[in-house]
Amino acid sequence: MRIPRIYIPAPLQGGTTIELDNNGFSHAVRVLRLTEGSPLTLFNGEGGEYAATLCDVEKKRASAAIGEYSPRESESPLPIILGQCISRGEKMDFTIQKAVELGVTEIVPLFSERCGVKLDKERSDKRTNHWQNTIISACEQSGRNRLPQLHSPLTLGQWLGTLEASCKLVLDPCASHSLPQLPRPEKNLALLIGPEGGLSDTEIDHATRTGFTGIRLGPRILRTETAGLTVLSAIQLLWGDLGQ
Repeated sequence: MRIPRIYIPAPLQGGTTIELDNNGFSHAVRVLRLTEGSPLTLFNGEGGEYAATLCDVEKKRASAAIGEYSPRESESPLPIILGQCISRGEKMDFTIQKAVELGVTEIVPLFSERCGVKLDKERSDKRTNHWQNTIISACEQSGRNRLPQLHSPLTLGQWLGTLEASCKLVLDPCASHSLPQLPRPEKNLALLIGPEGGLSDTEIDHATRTGFTGIRLGPRILRTETAGLTVLSAIQLLWGDLGQ
């Protein structure tokens, strides 16, 4: 039986007992229906994990007795920054969830010319908080012990003007290069994925002028939520740890 993993945003130490926060309690007791004495794995996003046991279960609270520490890690050897133009509703949730499972280290939500999502400050903060919870759930599920960094939404121009990466790639159906033709990235990789309406010619030109290389995936045009995950899988297979 797979032992449930719970994210605890607090310092963890073996031999101590810690009360689960609302999210941890809801996941362990209300969703998974765990009972007192059930084994858990706890992590706080700083690396490594702890064996634990659920205890002191009450109607609205529960605690965990923390046991032995394990330095286990499942991070990709290739740091990947995903610049994802914001898509509508569950499509963006799906993209973020699967990108975490595929090992990205940073996620930057982007506004572009054809982005159909408009967010004021309040809605942007709510969506960012929601996406952060999506990242946490994906780490719990996938076995990652370090949370990818989620940036506040930026315009595409803002991101292109400040981004630093040794390899920068943008999906472009008219590009002359494919992934296998490119050299292995020296340090890290940045990937730009357009919105549901695609990037404009002006935006692709801007990306190219700031060091991006256009790549094509094949003869078919993929939806935004498919494109990013497809190229992330290919990148991890070529240069990361997928298939190892």
